[in-house]
Amino acid sequence: MSIVFVPKKLRGKAKINQETIQRLLDENDQLVRCITEYMQKGRAVECVQYQQILHRNIVYLATIADASPDSMPPSSHSTSREASASTVNGHGQT
Repeated sequence: MSIVFVPKKLRGKAKINQETIQRLLDENDQLVRCITEYMQKGRAVECVQYQQILHRNIVYLATIADASPDSMPPSSHSTSREASASTVNGHGQT
């Protein structure tokens, strides 16, 4: 069972740390391998449940990333901002 499936009474109370994220990434790796194996064997119907879990995990990880204020390194963040500002101002065109 996926670690994303948390009982309702515990939702929102779990600490999100690097270990939890790594476990999700490892689980996603296993899910992709399993889906690939089933697809190669022509058993696409069995893939659906694994694809749903994989999708849920990816959405969960994306939500964590979006909620994290420090998800982007400061240098990349300022560079992105400067690039988008120059494009909006028309100075970034060649």
